[in-house]
Amino acid sequence: MPHITTPPTSSTNAQEIPKLFVNDGPLTNPGRLRPSDPSLPVEELRSRYNEDGYLFIKGLLPRADVLKAREAYFSYLSSTGVLKPGTRPVEGIFDTSKDIAQYPGIGAGAVGGNGHPGEHAATFVDLALKAHAEPWYTNFCQHPALHSFISKFTSWGDANTLGFRRTLLRNNVPGTKAIGVHYDQIFLRYGEDTSVTAWVPMGDVSLQGGGLIYLENGAALGKDFEKGFFDRARETGLSEDEAKNAFNQNMMSTGLLADGPAGFGQDHNLRWLVSEYEAGDVVLHTPYTIHASTINHDPEHVIRLATDLRLVDKSRPWDEVSGNLMEVRWGWMDAYV
Repeated sequence: MPHITTPPTSSTNAQEIPKLFVNDGPLTNPGRLRPSDPSLPVEELRSRYNEDGYLFIKGLLPRADVLKAREAYFSYLSSTGVLKPGTRPVEGIFDTSKDIAQYPGIGAGAVGGNGHPGEHAATFVDLALKAHAEPWYTNFCQHPALHSFISKFTSWGDANTLGFRRTLLRNNVPGTKAIGVHYDQIFLRYGEDTSVTAWVPMGDVSLQGGGLIYLENGAALGKDFEKGFFDRARETGLSEDEAKNAFNQNMMSTGLLADGPAGFGQDHNLRWLVSEYEAGDVVLHTPYTIHASTINHDPEHVIRLATDLRLVDKSRPWDEVSGNLMEVRWGWMDAYV
C-alpha cells in the first residue's frame, strides 16, 4: 500500500511543497489554499467562500484554547500506549515502536475486511469515540469565537446559528490510511443544502502531516455529481425520498467518490490545493466542496488531530436526523474527515 511503503520527502524551503502522498500514490502538481484574515470585510470573505468553495481562516480561534483541548484528548488516550514515552500529551507524538494497525483513525476505512478492528485497535477506537462526549470536547465544539464568526459571516444571527450534535473528532497516526475523495452533502440527505462545515485542526499540522486538501473548483464539480445522481434516480421512477439516497448506488460502499485523490484529480484535470495549518486555523467549506486528505508523513511523527463541525440556520429546514445522530457505525462514516 502506498500509504505504508512510500517514504516522505522533506523540504527545507518553506515556500516549496514537499512530495505529498495520498492513498493511490504521489500527489502531482498541488497548489496552495488561499488563506484569509478574519478581520477582512465580511463581503470579501463571502466572495472568497463563494468563489473558492472554501474559506481558509487564519487564527480564528485562540491558540491556547485549541492546544488545551488537544492536551485533554491525548491525555485521555494515553493509556493505549499511542504516545512516545517521555513526550507531553499536547505534543501528540506517536510511539513509532508500536504497530500502526493498532491505532486506526475513525472513519479512515482502516479496519479489517469484516468491518471490525482487531482487539487492541477496537479498544483504541472505542476510547476515541467516547471522547466525543467529554465536557472538554463538547465545550470546544461550541467555542464562542467560531459561532460568533459564522453567525455574522452567514447572516444567520446568533439565535439561529446551530451546531450539529454529531461531530467527528478524528486522529490520524503517521503512516495510516488517509481519507478518500468526497463531499459532505453525501451524508446530509434531508433539509436544505445550506449547511457550513468547519474543519478545525486541533494542533499544528505540517504540510506532510496529513491535513485536509481541496480540489480546485471542486464545489462546482460536487454540484454536478449531485445533480447527475439525482436526475438519474428520478428518471428510473424513484420517489423524491428514494432519489435523495440514490447516491448509494453511484459511489463506493463507504460513500466516497474515489479512494484515490491523485487519480481522481487527473481524471477531472483539476489539481489539489494543500496547506500547513496552525492551531487556531479553521477552514469553512460548502456541502458540495470536494475534499480529501494526504497521508500523514510528519517528520516528527506528530499525530494529526482535527474535528469536523457542521452548522446550520435552524430557522430553515435542516437535516435533523443526521445532525442529531451520535452513534458512529463502521462503514457509512468512512468518508468523514
